[in-house]
Amino acid sequence: MDWHKLWSWDPIAPLPSCGGLPLHRAMLHRLLQWFFHPLDAAPPATLLIRLMAGGVFFWEGVMKFVFPHTLGVGRFLKLGIPAPEFMAPFVGVMEIVGGTLFIVGLFTRLAALPLLIDMVVAIASTKIPLLLGTSPLPPPPVPPQVGFWAVLHEIRSDDAQLLCSLFLLLVGAGPWALDALLARRRRSARTQERQESRCLKAPSSLVRNYLSVN
Repeated sequence: MDWHKLWSWDPIAPLPSCGGLPLHRAMLHRLLQWFFHPLDAAPPATLLIRLMAGGVFFWEGVMKFVFPHTLGVGRFLKLGIPAPEFMAPFVGVMEIVGGTLFIVGLFTRLAALPLLIDMVVAIASTKIPLLLGTSPLPPPPVPPQVGFWAVLHEIRSDDAQLLCSLFLLLVGAGPWALDALLARRRRSARTQERQESRCLKAPSSLVRNYLSVN
């Protein structure tokens, strides 16, 4: 196995220019480039955001299987989410996988998309009923237990996860991530390919001179 090619695996081959592509294909290519080839523009401290958001998603996903009656299928059933027997494990696996990708910084922008949808659904299904006083879940243990102030108090962790995921979608994983490592490997591989290409295109006279000397 060619380990160099494995580490430099490139899901979307970069193009030097999209001028020769139709408009829709050029836009699609730029979008895929944005997802699969994030620039190292984010600061190294982005690692802290990844660890926080990824850790919470990971353990919330695990607990959907460890405590199915209160955090998994049972919770989804109370909230009226369709097909709770399927959706609870599906969301649990998505949070485990997405949280792990956040932690290691692999396909970070791509992982942020389903996790953003996950948080929007969680806020809509739990905080709107809490605001209206129709939540089927047990109320908070202490006041405020319903209404506007209760939502502000209970939504703080959802807000943090939502905004952290949005941050990682916009800026990427930062330099201390597998995304950045793979990007460096790809740049190194492309540099090596260009050097080999220039060597192959050397003037034939130089080749003849080299052969005559040797």
